[in-house]
Amino acid sequence: MKKLLIAALLSIPFMLSAKKDVDVKYLRGAVPEVNGIVTFSQDFSVPGKSQDEIQQVMYKFVQDSIVGKGIRGERTGIISDGKDDGNIVARNEEYIIFKRSALNLDRTRFRYHLIVQASDEKVHMELTKITYYYNEDNEGKNGLTYKAEEWISDKEAVNKSNSRLYPRCGKFRIKTVDRVEAIFNAARGTFEGTKSPVQRTKTINVPR
Repeated sequence: MKKLLIAALLSIPFMLSAKKDVDVKYLRGAVPEVNGIVTFSQDFSVPGKSQDEIQQVMYKFVQDSIVGKGIRGERTGIISDGKDDGNIVARNEEYIIFKRSALNLDRTRFRYHLIVQASDEKVHMELTKITYYYNEDNEGKNGLTYKAEEWISDKEAVNKSNSRLYPRCGKFRIKTVDRVEAIFNAARGTFEGTKSPVQRTKTINVPR
């Protein structure tokens, strides 16, 4: 009985630490869905700019800052340039790093579609069709593929009391939210004459 009591007391700090550092930014509502598909979106105004002017700026942004910095291959490229209708569509694959050390590199391939709809004085952006390719070997094979809807959605990643993230997928949710925010901020920055803000990594207790 005494041993059980000691074990229970020792487990309390761990239980508390698993909850106290969760930023509400990553809890319920952080990963929106449209018709059951995880879809992040943003709208912003560009006063005084025509659809053609906005399309040119956003095409260059997508080409240079997204596709140009992605993993080269068939999963990365521009599908539509938007010259005719203002709708730029690209697919991209890039690495998200969870942890890097001399002995360990924990990362996933982050795959998604980016849609930019340019119109007079307005921009609408969507980032959707998200999947992850994780635990690949040194040759980039034998990994596991996860769909965002089955991995980082509110249902799959957040506990019922909305107080913490589940360990298995919490780190994917955090990094995805941060990465999407960085992409959207950078897109707005192309018109504001500012650079994308430095990505701040917020510590959250999500044990593996």
